[in-house]
Amino acid sequence: MREEQKQLQMVEQEIRRVVVGKDAVIHRILTAILAGGHILIEDVPGVGKTTLALAFSRAMELSYKRLQFTPDVMPSDVVGYSVYNKATNRQVYVEGGIMCNLFLADEINRTSSKTQSALLEVMEEGSVTVDGVTRAVPKPFIVMATQNPVGSAGTQMLPESQLDRFMIRTSMGYPEPAAEVTLMRDRGAGNPLDAVVKVMDCDALSRLMRQVEDVYVHDAIYSYIARLSAATRSHESLALGLSPRGSLALAGMAKANALQEGRDYVLPADVQEIFSCVAAHRMVLTPMARVNHLRTEKLAEDILMQVPAPKLVEKKGVK
Repeated sequence: MREEQKQLQMVEQEIRRVVVGKDAVIHRILTAILAGGHILIEDVPGVGKTTLALAFSRAMELSYKRLQFTPDVMPSDVVGYSVYNKATNRQVYVEGGIMCNLFLADEINRTSSKTQSALLEVMEEGSVTVDGVTRAVPKPFIVMATQNPVGSAGTQMLPESQLDRFMIRTSMGYPEPAAEVTLMRDRGAGNPLDAVVKVMDCDALSRLMRQVEDVYVHDAIYSYIARLSAATRSHESLALGLSPRGSLALAGMAKANALQEGRDYVLPADVQEIFSCVAAHRMVLTPMARVNHLRTEKLAEDILMQVPAPKLVEKKGVK
């Protein structure tokens, strides 16, 4: 087993101390972080989204900030602003919440479109510009945004162009009864977050992210991703399929998944493992599909079944 794989498993182990019974979600989010992407968690309140983000920040020693996105939050709360300092006769930059390694944008669909756009611009550019001065955000830089389910009071859905900026969308869901019993028992003995220990730092995470970039992808895998994306664009139940940004996200997530599996090359199984969480939020249903209550996650599974995967043989003795 490669050293990198052991280190990543240690991170997941620390998160599982706090977030019980959600191993697949933890693994998926760590994959997106390694791929350099941002995460959208769509779920009901109270299932542990904030706790999850805090646990990741502590296990990887990431600077962390949280901003509750209410209707009165302004873009300057996110990116910062300048104030005049009389003593120095100069404008001084006051940092916004975004200047950190891990930024939790809580209930992003409760704020104005102007504030949403300010955040998503930083996610795309990796920098903030205030009064003509551009400043880079800390590296690595990860945004975890939470969103209430469609139909909750006081929410404003993110448009498709903004959803596309998130590498994955996932959901935690309610815990199983046994996991909920463990959760209540652990919380009765104190806050499990206090038990989370650092297993890597920003430099180690940055090195792993660079290793993800070096993971080999065969042309047959690129062709497979392109055919999957094309299938979403021509599907009769979809008004909008994956953009080229979505195809790039599939490739990046597949490479990160391969690294977590202890490989320096991508297999079709890596693409299949991450396809739904990367593709579903980028797919827009037709009006008829919405009337029939179809789900993009189910359509993503169908497309995986319909598009043949290339036949590549896994190397022996790599793990």
